[in-house]
Amino acid sequence: MSKYTRREFLITAGKAGALVALAGCGVGNKAAEPNRRRSEPGEAADKTLAIATGKDPAALVAAAVGALGGISAFVKKGDRVVIKPNASWARSPENAATTNPQVAAAIVKLCKQAGAADVLVVDHLIDRPQELVLAITQIGPVCRAAGARVVAAGNQAMYRRITVPDASLLGEVLVIKEVLAADVFINVPIAKCHSDTTVTLGLKNLMGVVWNRQTWHTSESVHRCIAEFGRAVRPDLTILDANRILLTDGPKGPGKTKDVGQVIAGRDPAAVDAYGASLFGLKPDAVEHIRLAGEYRLGETDLSKVKILKVQR
Repeated sequence: MSKYTRREFLITAGKAGALVALAGCGVGNKAAEPNRRRSEPGEAADKTLAIATGKDPAALVAAAVGALGGISAFVKKGDRVVIKPNASWARSPENAATTNPQVAAAIVKLCKQAGAADVLVVDHLIDRPQELVLAITQIGPVCRAAGARVVAAGNQAMYRRITVPDASLLGEVLVIKEVLAADVFINVPIAKCHSDTTVTLGLKNLMGVVWNRQTWHTSESVHRCIAEFGRAVRPDLTILDANRILLTDGPKGPGKTKDVGQVIAGRDPAAVDAYGASLFGLKPDAVEHIRLAGEYRLGETDLSKVKILKVQR
């Protein structure tokens, strides 16, 4: 059974009538579109991380993905792929506040080579104007040149309402429609510090696919919101940009940076974040949303149980 068909089968079996509800379902409609990004607690994830080290960001992406079996292990011919970098801030790449554009573009190229029918690079930007932010981060022009559509999701009509399962803080959340509809969703955060959440890695980066993330920051616990959202939206692949990381004054900077020269890739979002925390000298349990991700069985946060493949480029 193909990956796409399996997802449709699980959706249909898990929520009777969901495909019927899809037609005519709008942002304000509480009947949510079937969510291909839904992961059940405890869903088996490949506990393997590929860590590529070197100086060429694009080559590191190819090496890390290659160690996991290559892009064809994730993307099939005709797939619709959505790539979510961190492009929120009007900062140039050397500031390490946004995903390195060469990392994002390398992923676009790999997906196109695998035969993807459509590759969308999307983020909900914070700074404005949006096109200027995409230009300053270089994510806009570089990813477009690589063959992707690049969209700043600043219009509420681009979002669809979903219900977060088993949530104590999150109920219904507006999520970018194309993330929910994608055949393959690739999360591409940059590793950096954050004044509210200690670090920004993969799980935190997913806040950029929701319409109103500010309510998470003003809630009882932004960390719990992040972890709960991981039950509803799960990337097929997380590729962490740690070529240069931001150590101080995050999330926007400018601040002190460190050249790490790594790209980390894995199917397990919790394992990627657990390793990412170590780049800041932190144990996974020191970051509350990573600790909660382990408790919620979103993946493996104990790195002693993770298979780590190291590639030098």
